[in-house]
Amino acid sequence: MRLMVFYDLPVSTPNYRKAYQRFHKFLLKDGYDMLQYSVYCRLCNGHDATAKHIRRIEANTPSKGNVRIMKVTEKQYSQMRFLVGDHSHQEKINKDHKQLLLF
Repeated sequence: MRLMVFYDLPVSTPNYRKAYQRFHKFLLKDGYDMLQYSVYCRLCNGHDATAKHIRRIEANTPSKGNVRIMKVTEKQYSQMRFLVGDHSHQEKINKDHKQLLLF
């Protein structure tokens, strides 16, 4: 399964910027890859792992802004279509080493 995180956080004050940076760094440390700006994705092994990571995101979400989470299966994720652009460098690496990611 894939866990996708979409967020739009305010950066109008220094405190908001700090909260944004803290959340962004948390996502990177927790193994999320950037699909595009403010859209991150992580590979999870089953429902238990997605539930664990959802709890971790809830614990690290800033108090202001908008954060959304969506679970998708590998089949659904693989059917994503590109209208403009191509796979990111990180996606190409993960695609080449897919078996290593699952175990």
